[in-house]
Amino acid sequence: MHYVSVRVMEHAASLDLTAYEDPLFYDRLERARVQATDRLFMIQAMGRLVQQVVTTISLSIAIMVFSPWLLLLLVVGVIPAFVGETYFAFLGYAKNFRQTPIRRQLDYLRILGGSKEAAKELKLFGLKDFLTGRFRTLSTRVYEEDVALARQKVTAGSLLSAIGTAGYYSAYVFAVWKTVAGVFSFGTLTFLANAIREASSNLQQTFSTLSAIADQALFLTDLIAFFEMRPTIQSKPGALPAPRPIRRGFEFRNVSFRYPGSQRLVLKDLNFVLQPGERVALIGENGQGKTTIVKLLTRLYDPFEGQILLDGVDLREYSLEDLYREIGVIFQDYMRYELIARENIAVGRIEQIADLPLLQRSAHQSGADEVVATLPLGYEQMLGRRFDGGVDLSGGEWQKVALARAYLRDAQVLILDEPTAALDARSEYEVFRRFAELTAGKIALFISHRFSTVRMADRIVVMDDGKIAEEGGHDALTRLGGRYAEMFEMQAASYR
Repeated sequence: MHYVSVRVMEHAASLDLTAYEDPLFYDRLERARVQATDRLFMIQAMGRLVQQVVTTISLSIAIMVFSPWLLLLLVVGVIPAFVGETYFAFLGYAKNFRQTPIRRQLDYLRILGGSKEAAKELKLFGLKDFLTGRFRTLSTRVYEEDVALARQKVTAGSLLSAIGTAGYYSAYVFAVWKTVAGVFSFGTLTFLANAIREASSNLQQTFSTLSAIADQALFLTDLIAFFEMRPTIQSKPGALPAPRPIRRGFEFRNVSFRYPGSQRLVLKDLNFVLQPGERVALIGENGQGKTTIVKLLTRLYDPFEGQILLDGVDLREYSLEDLYREIGVIFQDYMRYELIARENIAVGRIEQIADLPLLQRSAHQSGADEVVATLPLGYEQMLGRRFDGGVDLSGGEWQKVALARAYLRDAQVLILDEPTAALDARSEYEVFRRFAELTAGKIALFISHRFSTVRMADRIVVMDDGKIAEEGGHDALTRLGGRYAEMFEMQAASYR
């Protein structure tokens, strides 16, 4: 159980980001998790089956010596129950398969009804009745399906049990009749009575165990199907190491992209260059493809059409693990790990978890050292409220901790995908000022909606409808009087 649970976790982590955007993947993952913990007693059942078969064969041979008809009566009596159990095992599997999405919804509603993040809106918006009503409806549906199947099983099981009982006692009647007819002696009847009882019991146990194994095998197919899933984005055999140092940078060449399951092109025939030592800002309205560029640059996805080159070589030719080591990125939806502060920073480069001076230096670069200084246990303080003794942080404080992870990587490419949205303008300006200093000589890409920080970039790229609408420096774009100048004027006017 322990081994399989770990394997499920490892395999899930190895799959593409695409998989995590597919609801069917979560259904399969949920079933795999259940099977990892609930179905492995099948091995014990197979051991019992061997013992039961050996015992049953021995008793059957003894009975057949006196009369094959006695054994036939016993077998015929047991088979209907076996068929019934197998049939209901299939029905049970189909029910559980069908209920997986509903059970995931129930788990989500449980978390939603008891989480700190949702508590404020639950109270202010009066969502308690809505959520409990939804939970009640879904749980009632599951309960009614379970009860309906259980009733069918009890009704059919009673009938099939009666058939088995009739076969069992018919064997006794047959043995008694043969004894009365003088075919069997009284001693033989006594022997057969015990053999019939033991053989019937072992036959029932054998078929019951077989049915249970078949049932578990059905569920085990979900676990096997999950392990058969393969990532589409992976390193080729003999993949190249990432270049150190990067000399020519990244080039998007006629890149188009759409997300799985969607026909809408997020990027359309995009051509874009990111050079070493250059700080580039991506701006544009939401949904214009800025974050998609980051995901393609980090090879979380591959282009639908076109190529992304690093130093003139297609990204797909490089080792994924090696490429990832050269990139430090913080997304807007960064993780808030409910771990101690030291571990929260160290996840950016987990092999350095014991190097406290290095972690402290990264914290100083992001401003997280000021946050840690206020914690009772400093770098050993548990963060978040999930575990005993944990201390929660404000949105801005969490962001500084997340930024420390990016600086810890000491990568050749640093990317900030609007991770400072919760900071006030002054704090964000300070973050990007430090970012500009720390990325000297590196490839730096950042996304921000505040033009006070965008102006720090060497080059500003304006995205519109999946294409580059404008690019250049702040002054040049302002004079151009195009999309950038319009957006800048709209934001500037709000401060007047």
